[in-house]
Amino acid sequence: MKYIVLIGDGMADRPIDSIGGLTPLMKAHTPNMDMLAARGTVGGVQTVPASLPPGSDVANLSILGYDPTLYYTGRAPFEALSMGIDLSPTDVAYRCNLVTLKEAGGETIMEDYSSGHITTEEGKALIEAMAKSVSSQSDFKFYPGISYRHLMVWKNGLTDIDCTPPHDITGKPIADFLPKGHKSDVLRNLMTASHDVLKVHAVNVCRARDGKKPATSIWLWGQGKRPAVPLFKEKYKIDGALISAVDLTRGIGVAAGLKIIQVPGITGYLDTNYEGKASYGVEALNDADFIYIHVEAPDEAGHTGNLNDKIRAIEDFDKYIVGGVFNKLVGRHDFRLLIMPDHATPICIKTHSREPVPFIIYDSTKEMKSQVKSYDENIIAASGSMTITSGHTLMDYFINS
Repeated sequence: MKYIVLIGDGMADRPIDSIGGLTPLMKAHTPNMDMLAARGTVGGVQTVPASLPPGSDVANLSILGYDPTLYYTGRAPFEALSMGIDLSPTDVAYRCNLVTLKEAGGETIMEDYSSGHITTEEGKALIEAMAKSVSSQSDFKFYPGISYRHLMVWKNGLTDIDCTPPHDITGKPIADFLPKGHKSDVLRNLMTASHDVLKVHAVNVCRARDGKKPATSIWLWGQGKRPAVPLFKEKYKIDGALISAVDLTRGIGVAAGLKIIQVPGITGYLDTNYEGKASYGVEALNDADFIYIHVEAPDEAGHTGNLNDKIRAIEDFDKYIVGGVFNKLVGRHDFRLLIMPDHATPICIKTHSREPVPFIIYDSTKEMKSQVKSYDENIIAASGSMTITSGHTLMDYFINS
């Protein structure tokens, strides 16, 4: 038996008036997920415990079978694992976004948490300039990542500073959301110092000239120390692999001992190589019995509040990932598919929320007949649907049922 998990990050949403009270999942054309929902087991699952923030870090850790209340230490440490950064016991990793701030009405506004989805090459140049500017301060090291997503490591740093994810405050004044608490001034000073470094950099000069959003500041958040989780193989007695364009999800895979599959052309956005993810994922099953394929695009569209992009991302996920994987597996393996979002990213709030999300489990060896005709949020309350209240128990059910 082969086990395949397909995650459409942030696919779930809330009813939107402009599309007749439907959600993007309801509005999108998703024939593959609809077919599998009708032939599989469906239900709703709470992937985020009440005690933790509703982020992709907590939710994906949960879906992989790890209780976040036991194993979650923060977002950035998982990204450090993906990037090959060896954190000492006293190191604290911070996520370092490149963001666009603007002045409006005498206030500084978070215009864009991603600097217009700046390219990886541009982001690398800017983070390297930031690293050079603080080279005399040995307690801080900056590491370039992908697009706007980078990392800072604070030697002997603190974890209990109150930091806000920048995607939670798009369009809002930043004054009330700057780091707070003991020694938070250290982070605020670094963020302020970045303004002078970035505004004169050639990358931003060129972006402004070309009508693109410049990266005007770094934004520090998501801090934590190196996590320690049991290996996936020890928990479930099968070898596994993971495909994702983002360091966070890859880092969770590294912590779990999963093989990280590198796929050319994956970006974490609408232009990602969907077909490559599907092909590489199915080929990975020649050597492993479990593959986790994560797609970031629906979440990014939710954060920007772009309804059309979210619908497009969901339809591409259905066509190229769900349909692509299913069609490649039929007749090749006995298999189970788990298809779901990690959390909701409602267009109306442009950030994550903690409501339960719908899932499908399809088993090629014992097809079911559910009463469900389409895959969307209505599954959660549908007759005959399962209810799973702790996300980390879903993997146990998926593999062992």
